Amino acid sequence: MTTPTSDSVTASRRLSPGRWTLRTRLVVALVALLAATVTVVGVLTVVALDRFLVDQLDDQLTAASNRVRVDAGRAPDTLRENGEFTMPGPLFPGTRGQASGTLAAIVLDGEVLRASSIDSDGSPTELPEDADEVLSTVPAFGEPQSIELPDGLGSYRVVGTPGPNGAVLVTGLPLKEVDETVQQVSLIIAVVALAGLVAAGAATAAIISISLRPLRRVAGTATQVAGMPLDSGEVALAVRVPDRDTDTHTEVGQVGSAINHMLENVAAALTARHQSEQRIRSFVADASHELRTPLASIRGYAELTRRSNSELPEETKNSLARIESESIRMTSLVEDLLLLARLDAGRPIEFVPVDLSALVVDCVSDAHVAGPDHRWDLRVPPEPVTVSGDSDRLHQVIANLLTNARVHTPPGSAVTITLQPGDEGATLQIRDNGPGIPPDLLPEVFERFSRADSSRSREAGSTGLGLAIVSAVVAAHHGTITVRSAPGDTEFTLTLPQPRPIER
Repeated sequence: MTTPTSDSVTASRRLSPGRWTLRTRLVVALVALLAATVTVVGVLTVVALDRFLVDQLDDQLTAASNRVRVDAGRAPDTLRENGEFTMPGPLFPGTRGQASGTLAAIVLDGEVLRASSIDSDGSPTELPEDADEVLSTVPAFGEPQSIELPDGLGSYRVVGTPGPNGAVLVTGLPLKEVDETVQQVSLIIAVVALAGLVAAGAATAAIISISLRPLRRVAGTATQVAGMPLDSGEVALAVRVPDRDTDTHTEVGQVGSAINHMLENVAAALTARHQSEQRIRSFVADASHELRTPLASIRGYAELTRRSNSELPEETKNSLARIESESIRMTSLVEDLLLLARLDAGRPIEFVPVDLSALVVDCVSDAHVAGPDHRWDLRVPPEPVTVSGDSDRLHQVIANLLTNARVHTPPGSAVTITLQPGDEGATLQIRDNGPGIPPDLLPEVFERFSRADSSRSREAGSTGLGLAIVSAVVAAHHGTITVRSAPGDTEFTLTLPQPRPIER
C-alpha cells in the first residue's frame, strides 16, 4: 500500500472545490451549466435530425415498395412449377427503376427466393445467401424497421408487403447516408460546442474578473489592516475602503461601507486605548519617581534606628528589620516599574560597543556567589564578543536571566551559559535542567507580573517583572529573546546585533 506524500496531499487539497476562489467557482459553475445545456440541446438536435432523416427515408421506402409490388403484380399467377417458385429472368423484377442501393427480395414460406440490390451504375446484383436469414424475418404487414446485413452490406431500412401466392415482398433502402449525415452533424455540433464553451469560459472569466475588482479592492484594504501592528502603541489607522466601493446600492458597496464603519470604530478604540496606556504609563512613572525618596527615607530611618545604641525590645528590632527588608524589596519594584515606564516611553538607548564576554563573565561570577549550591558551566570563546548597546541594561538582562535560572531550579541544578559570535551579532544561551516552565505559563512568560508560583516568588524576592524587563530591554536593542522548555530542559536564547557605527 502506497502512503500519500505531503506534496500529493497538498496538491489534492488545492484541487478541492472547497479551497477554490470565488472567481474559480463562478467560472466553473457557469461553464458547467452551459456545457450541460449545450449537451442536452446537441443530443436533442441529433436525435431530431436522425428521426427526420429516417422519416424521409421511410417515405422513399414506401414509394420504392409500391414499385416493387407493382412489378410483382405483372407476373403471372402460376409462379409455381413442380413445387418451385419461378421468376422470369435471373433477378427479382422489383429492382427496375429503383434508386442506387435499393434492395428487393421475395420471401415465400420463410425462404428467400430472390434477393438483389441496385449498384451505383444502376444494374441489379444478387445478394449473398448470408443475407437471407435476416431478410426472411421481415413481416408482410409491419412498419419500416432497421436491420443489419452481413458481409459488410451495412444497415438498411426495410419494409415487407404481401405479394402473389402468399409471398412477402421485402424492400429496403440503405441507412449509410443517414448515418453519415448524423455523424457529420454530431461532429460539427461537438466542435462548435467545444469552441463555444472555451470562448464562453474565457469571456465568463473576464467578465467575472472585472465584476470582482471592487471585492478585491475591499479585500486588499482588509488585508492591509490585518497586517498592521495593532497590539500596542499609537496606531494610525488611516486605511479605508475607497469611496467608489462603498455604494450601498450594491452588495460589494454594502460590505465596503460596513468595513469603513468598523475601521472607524476600531480606530476610535485604539486611540482610546493608547490614551489610557499613556495615562497609566505616566502615572506609573510619576508614582515610581515620587516613591523613591520616601522609600529611601523609610529604609534609612529603619536602619538607623535598628543600629542605634539605645536598648530596644527584640520584637521591635525584628519589626525594624522587616521594615528595612520590605522597603528594599519595594524599592526594587519601583525601580523596575520606572525602568519599564522609560522603555515604554521610547527613551533612546545609548548604543556603544559593549564587550559581551566580560559582561557574561561578571554576571556568572555574581550568580555563583548568590547560588553556590548550583553548578555553573560557562562557555565563552577566547576572543571577545562585541555587540552594540547599553552596558548597564545588558548587564541587567543577563543578571535577570541567571537569577531566573537560579530561583526556579532546585539546589544542585546545572546551569549552562554559552556565548557564540555570529555573522549578524552574538547569541547567548542559558540552559538549565530544572523542572521547566508550565506549558500554560510559557506563552506569557515575558508578560509583566507573570509568576508560576506567587508564594515562592515572594519568598525569593521576585516581583514578576524580571523577564518583562529582559524582553523590553532586548527589544530596545533590536534583538530577540526566545524560550523553549520541557521538564529537565529549559533554554533561553538571546540574540543581539553587531556594533553600530558611531554617528557623528
